[in-house]
Amino acid sequence: MPALRIHWLQHVAFEGLGYIEPWALRHRHALSCTRLHAGEALPTPDAFDWLIVMGGPMGVYEADRHPFIAAEIALIGAAIAAGKRVLGICLGAQLMAAALGARVYPSGQKEIGWFQIEPAPESTGSPFGDALTGPLTVFHWHGDTFDLPAGAVRLAHSRICTQQGFGYGARALALQFHPEMDPAGVAALANEFGPRLRPAASVHSADQMLAGQAHCAAARRLLDTWLDRLAAG
Repeated sequence: MPALRIHWLQHVAFEGLGYIEPWALRHRHALSCTRLHAGEALPTPDAFDWLIVMGGPMGVYEADRHPFIAAEIALIGAAIAAGKRVLGICLGAQLMAAALGARVYPSGQKEIGWFQIEPAPESTGSPFGDALTGPLTVFHWHGDTFDLPAGAVRLAHSRICTQQGFGYGARALALQFHPEMDPAGVAALANEFGPRLRPAASVHSADQMLAGQAHCAAARRLLDTWLDRLAAG
């Protein structure tokens, strides 16, 4: 596998790459970052081979409060059009959907904590589709969703969220859930927001989140498979 220049976009200081970082270092890929929360400037598509767009608490439709969102969507669209590899997670997936012309909006029900996803029947039409072979418990933290972009293949769904991920060709992958979350990342989110959560059927308490960290390993294996396929694409 040739070494790739991977650039990632960070929206909040407490959300890092999680399991993506050791995978990248193991394969000797170069990592660089734009910290949007610190006002850093976005790169141009010729500066990277692979763009990774991480999560954050803001909404795609909140460009008036977060001026970088419009430029970020334009960069994602340009990267996809240029044939760059693009991976979006949570907010990153929503930004990818917007860059591909789909609507992003509040879902009406939050999904926060450890909940199952299942493969979508049509997922076999994507190069990423056969990696998820059955139900898998993964970490979620979202209250927004998106329509499936034209030309994309839906990969997974959960009980309350139809759009849990899509593939767009062989080099663009959007994931609404968080397979990159390692125990430290789960703890960081639980500590940052846990006291403000109101536990419900689809919202876990901070204690439930911390108790579910054993699920990280299986999600990491799925993520590694998808990362390998993106690198080879």
